[in-house]
Amino acid sequence: MSSPHRVAILAIGEVVAFDLTIPAQIFHSARPSDEAPLYETRVCSLDGGPVACAAGFTIQPEHDASALAWADTVVVPGTYRIPPVDDGVIDDDLAGLLRDAARRSRMMSICTGAFVLAAAGLLDDRPATTHWLHADRFRRFYPQVRLDPDVLFVDDGDVLTSAGNAAGLDLCLHVVRRDFGSDAATRAARRTVVAPWRDGGQAQFIDRPLPDGDATGTGRTREWALERLDRPLTLATLAAHARMSVRTFTRRFRAETGMSPTAWLLQQRIRHARHLLEATDLPVEQVARDAGFGSAVALRQNLRQSIGVSPLAYRRTFHSPDAQRAG
Repeated sequence: MSSPHRVAILAIGEVVAFDLTIPAQIFHSARPSDEAPLYETRVCSLDGGPVACAAGFTIQPEHDASALAWADTVVVPGTYRIPPVDDGVIDDDLAGLLRDAARRSRMMSICTGAFVLAAAGLLDDRPATTHWLHADRFRRFYPQVRLDPDVLFVDDGDVLTSAGNAAGLDLCLHVVRRDFGSDAATRAARRTVVAPWRDGGQAQFIDRPLPDGDATGTGRTREWALERLDRPLTLATLAAHARMSVRTFTRRFRAETGMSPTAWLLQQRIRHARHLLEATDLPVEQVARDAGFGSAVALRQNLRQSIGVSPLAYRRTFHSPDAQRAG
């Protein structure tokens, strides 16, 4: 058998302890039936010294930054209270180490570790993700990165990023699957008692608040539309309610919400459908009609495109056992 794939896990700042242990555990658990390891992992800090964890304790890695030159894959876990998260920059020495590593190795990040890769310039003009709570700050710091905060992870070949915390499990299992096949990933998942492929595709489940309504502009029309999601609502209908031309309404709507009326309406229908799936026992066909999709087929297509799951899979994950049937 060939030598194990070498993984260096770099702990910096106030490292998120869970993020740090995910790759160490998953890659350690990836073993074929003969128990020979598929990966060798080393946890390191920049100077080999102790690193504080955000959870309130300190870890002592066994390696320093020289592990980056040794590695085939470098993982940067989530971190808090360091410059990239606070102001979007890292020191030149760390940036140089990461850029050197990227010339030799595959790069991965979990959660806010994406800030570190972005600050080193490794995500420029690439698709990436991070925890949705930090998406706005990430966009301000790194507008050159094609951020998608709605997915669990992004595989861009030699650079991979994941969303917060448990999404790191999905990313690491994806990497095992990519490197050694589905059987190896399934065995690693079984050893660590996690789902080998989380039901939910590649979507973070984010509770997006409704746009603020107001007495001017398109706010009243948005409030009016939210009370009529089960009815046909065309762009012309919305513009007429706002007493504007379609062109003026579309321009003002986009200025106030950051999206087109059509995209906003679809978002609100998906949001309402998710609420009904979570809070009621209504049949999927009825949920589809009440949310304005017309049919279960249309709801299924739009929900899967939006968050990566079918209505029934979403209900299994989020449905409250105490939900009462809507009458």
